[in-house]
Amino acid sequence: GYNYCNKKNMSIATIMGLIAGLLTTGAFIPQIIKTIRTKDTKNISIWMYFTYLSGCMMWFFYGYEIKENAILVTNIFSTSFGLTMLFLKLKYK
Repeated sequence: GYNYCNKKNMSIATIMGLIAGLLTTGAFIPQIIKTIRTKDTKNISIWMYFTYLSGCMMWFFYGYEIKENAILVTNIFSTSFGLTMLFLKLKYK
């Protein structure tokens, strides 16, 4: 069976968590670049970003409470990118 307490398995889980977090967080980069270039935010939902940022902050505090660096690091970046998009939405309104 799978031993969740095995250090080798924990490090694989952490690596997978970091990769997953980087991929999902990195998905914002093309949208940020496109928005900066076009200055077009009419089809971007401000409420989606408020909801998304609320979730990211909750994930961050959850990661802090369970002391899981993969969750902490990826949600710092996710929050930063989400705040960037929210700023651009308000700036180019």
